Amino acid sequence: MAPRTATAALVTCAALLAATGCSSSFGGDKETQQDTGAKQHLKVLIATSGDAETKAVKEAAAAYEKRSGNKVTVEAAKDMNQQLAQSFAGHRPPDVFYVNSDQFANYAKGGSLYPYGDKIEDADDFAEPLRTSFTYDGKLVCLPKDTSTLALAINTDLWKKAGLTEKDYPTSWDGLRKVAAKLTGDGVTGLVTSDEYQRLGVFMKQAGGWITDPKQTKMTADSAKNAEGLGFVRSLLRSGSMKYAKQVDTSWGGEALGKGKAAMTIEGNWLTGGMKLDYPKVKYKVVPLPAGPAGKATLAFSNCWGVAAESSHRSAAVDLVKYLSSGERQLKFADGFGVMPSRTSALADYAKQAPDAKAWVDANSYAQGPVTVAGFDKVLSQFNTQLQSLRTTDPKKILADLQRNGEQTLAKGD
Repeated sequence: MAPRTATAALVTCAALLAATGCSSSFGGDKETQQDTGAKQHLKVLIATSGDAETKAVKEAAAAYEKRSGNKVTVEAAKDMNQQLAQSFAGHRPPDVFYVNSDQFANYAKGGSLYPYGDKIEDADDFAEPLRTSFTYDGKLVCLPKDTSTLALAINTDLWKKAGLTEKDYPTSWDGLRKVAAKLTGDGVTGLVTSDEYQRLGVFMKQAGGWITDPKQTKMTADSAKNAEGLGFVRSLLRSGSMKYAKQVDTSWGGEALGKGKAAMTIEGNWLTGGMKLDYPKVKYKVVPLPAGPAGKATLAFSNCWGVAAESSHRSAAVDLVKYLSSGERQLKFADGFGVMPSRTSALADYAKQAPDAKAWVDANSYAQGPVTVAGFDKVLSQFNTQLQSLRTTDPKKILADLQRNGEQTLAKGD
């Protein structure tokens, strides 16, 4: 899934399995014969955020080919979840592929992923919250390829035009409300972001709530704190100082910021690549998200480098992942398309080479990771659908539905 906007309705393994009529184990207990040849052909499938990311991964693959003698073919998926599920069902998966945290547990439970974490000697160099997102049944299944957090991006020309200075950067909800109102007018909306929990969830967390408990075994959605967070968003939407990206005829916050339709947006560090490519002349500043009643909070996102359990090149595939996950290569990816390294050591180097990304880098220390429970993507998809009507719907009703749907999924162990 491209990081700049989450898919509103995720295609799940279960749905495609039902359509194709194959088993969830994608091949049962049959062991795939392994290729032991000196030169092997590895196929890699990625969900790219754009040309910059595709180019960077292909360059890395070419460098690995020279180093290893293996051949690597990189394909950019048109619909990652659908293509992966179909390839698993047909027993012809790519050897290496992106796995989004939303879908990870589905694939891990289905037996589609080869757990190679115990073969990574320096796995501890990857941030603990990221490792947790890609751990299943107590095993680190795949390495997080990068990390992204959310911050507040400000169009500095519109900011100055409204008579605001650096001292006015909002550090609280009240501050955000005031500047959003002041920035709204003449075709500009103070704050524009996506209509999904992957953005609006920051306000739930800033109010002291979240969707589940830390162990992801109990639903905590229908709390007063979560209602307070979504209630604040609703008040901004009703005032007109906040709008969803589609309400200003844009597809995501970065486009709204770049086109001057938004003075502020809530986006991740992938914004850097998007603005550089599409709106190179637009000046903007990235600052930490304002703190809520419970303090500072943001959300974290990642993909991992999955290796197919049915791959006949598992050893070579893991070797490729080690190369792609090296600190040097992660820093090149960061420079190429804006993601932050998932290695703690590389993240420290990245902070030095990208001072403008300080708000995103610092946010890693207090970021909330996604819910990674098998089958939960369907629950979150429904949650996103309801958030689209938050302006006219009681947050408590939306959260009650989320609570009920989530409890049903947790009870089934789906």
